[in-house]
Amino acid sequence: MVRSVAKHSFSKPIILLLAFVALLGISLTRDFRSASSSAYVSLATTWARDKYRIVSANVSSNDSPKIQDVGGSNRDRYPERALAMTYADLPAPELEWEQMPSAPVPRLDGYSVQIKDCLFVFAGYANLDHVHSHVDVYNFSTNTWTESFAIPKDMANSHLGVATDGRYIYIVTGQYGPQCRGPTANVFVLDTETRKWESLPPLPAPRYAPATQLWKGRLHVMGGSKENRHTPGIDHWSLAVANGKALEKQWHKEVPIPRGGPHRACVVVDDRLYVIGGQEGDFMAKPGSPIFKCSRRFEVVYGDVYMLDESMKWKGLPSMPKPDSHIECSWVIVNNSIVVVGGTTEKHPVTKRMILVGEVFQFNLNTLTWSVIGKMPYRAKTTLAGFWDGWLYFTSGQRDRGPDNPQPRKVVGDTWRTKLKLLH
Repeated sequence: MVRSVAKHSFSKPIILLLAFVALLGISLTRDFRSASSSAYVSLATTWARDKYRIVSANVSSNDSPKIQDVGGSNRDRYPERALAMTYADLPAPELEWEQMPSAPVPRLDGYSVQIKDCLFVFAGYANLDHVHSHVDVYNFSTNTWTESFAIPKDMANSHLGVATDGRYIYIVTGQYGPQCRGPTANVFVLDTETRKWESLPPLPAPRYAPATQLWKGRLHVMGGSKENRHTPGIDHWSLAVANGKALEKQWHKEVPIPRGGPHRACVVVDDRLYVIGGQEGDFMAKPGSPIFKCSRRFEVVYGDVYMLDESMKWKGLPSMPKPDSHIECSWVIVNNSIVVVGGTTEKHPVTKRMILVGEVFQFNLNTLTWSVIGKMPYRAKTTLAGFWDGWLYFTSGQRDRGPDNPQPRKVVGDTWRTKLKLLH
């Protein structure tokens, strides 16, 4: 009897201790889940709580910007929504944006080329299960979408390489079909005056979203992702072309690009070729999926800038203000500056979600310096940019979830413009 009482007296504190530990564990788990589900709660000392904030692109410009609350009040939500410096919106002046007629269809990973006052917009995704197979044309002089016409049935639908000589548009390789289907090596050329298509010699190997430009009478194709959609390529090929015709039967090997990968801007100015931003890695088709369903993979977004000059040697230039990808057709040339609109930056460190870019960047080719010259109406990737009569335009892409959430959500066909005047 005495032994039984002693045993009971000893076990009671143990039970209480175990109950306390269990409650503590539940509480910590709940707190961890809560922190993990919020993309913007600081979990490390590296987060810049005192430096940057997310602000709406539509607020009036003042010294103390406020953020529109979900409930409609204009209280400063900055302490709740701080982001790390890499992922935060950078301080930038407000731009007055005017909404123009939307594109006939929403478009993600579409591609564009401007010739005079017309923007030719190619293919792209409507959503992951449906891709476009046509071209839409926007006229900057009349601010209207004027026509649509089909692309060749064997031409890729997304992740293209595009370039123009002012009349002919060259379309190189890319992904054929929806989801994460395989690439094609096919190359086509469009005569924008007759609207007729012709084929050119195929690329030596298929590529996704290679950097592409016409330079010194040759069509240059660099980098991109290899056939598995994920592995960066550093190959660089060129083909002599003139007036929409290939002057050679085979592509020539050129000096490899220093860093491979897709989704970069490629620009030629004053006989120099520039490759800007991009990423290493991309979504891949899920193994065994009959529809090639996209599966996430690790990606590294960077802001590297490289220049190729007449000596055919690559030179590193100052990096972008933040890493930036999905900007293949998001650039224009204004007063010897390259202007880049939107894109994607490094993934969020906690949620691993894609983070969209809402800044407009300027790279001054006279001083080789970058600056942030404005904010977009919202963050967006794969924007299609143009410049005409002092107006900076962009259309289409995938926009953010709202002023305080830079994750991607809706594929849009919106068209916007703002007056842009840059000093030399």
